Amino acid sequence: MTSRTRCFFDIKIADTNAGRIVFELYNDICPRTCENFRCLCTGEKGRSETSHKKLSYKGCVFHRIVKDFMIQAGDFIEGNGTGGESIYGSSFE
Repeated sequence: MTSRTRCFFDIKIADTNAGRIVFELYNDICPRTCENFRCLCTGEKGRSETSHKKLSYKGCVFHRIVKDFMIQAGDFIEGNGTGGESIYGSSFE
């Protein structure tokens, strides 16, 4: 069995801790995508050369919530789901 990387989001609602979401990354199947996600979780890559924003999910809001179905977050550029950037630049394959 392959050992897979895990990372997490600690969630706050206003100033109240709401729990932790743990992600298991399939880095054996899609290594570049998983490395991008992991680095955006840790913030270890610093700032974007393009937008000059911190390459990190820390402080991102859930910009879309569908009750009993899903949540979306991670737009650290615009904060509304229309922006995005990877550690590799504006896009990657």
